[in-house]
Amino acid sequence: MSTYDTSDIRKGLKVMMDGSPYTVVEFQFIKPGKGAAFTRTKFKNLLSGAVIERNVRSGEKMESANVETKTMQYLYKEADSFVFMDTSTYDQVQIPSETIGEDALLMPEQIVVEVLFFNERAVGVTLPNFIEQKILATEPGFRGDTATGVTKPAKISTGATIAVPLFINAGDTIKIDTRSGEYLERVGRA
Repeated sequence: MSTYDTSDIRKGLKVMMDGSPYTVVEFQFIKPGKGAAFTRTKFKNLLSGAVIERNVRSGEKMESANVETKTMQYLYKEADSFVFMDTSTYDQVQIPSETIGEDALLMPEQIVVEVLFFNERAVGVTLPNFIEQKILATEPGFRGDTATGVTKPAKISTGATIAVPLFINAGDTIKIDTRSGEYLERVGRA
């Protein structure tokens, strides 16, 4: 099992703490006037999703987590889980809805995602940063309603509702940031 030093801390680093895998969410190196330097670090538990904050002293060692990332394609939803296929071996895996969470609303069928495994168990799904989706339904924008920053709700093909500008119509294709769930731009007209 390899170990990491405090100088290795970076966003996305996977480490073992208290018997669970964690990933680094945020970190800040601090050199106080008195005493030893340390790194204030926020860790997210990959199993429970809980976020904790710990100070890691300089020179302290951390154990690497036994995690593996696989590129997989989302095939379909089945009851309370989602079925994914490994793009290199064609093995299929069922991942519970709780593991995917809110990202399920922005996950169209056939999308290729990164699935994180811990001890052969899927613990997380990372969507591509941007997806393009067709607008299924939205209220028409009114001529003369040109206030900047005004949005209206629009339903996309995955079932999610996204706030879009007034000029977007049903049938248009839009680009969405999956990290925030926000509209970015129109990429195709109806």
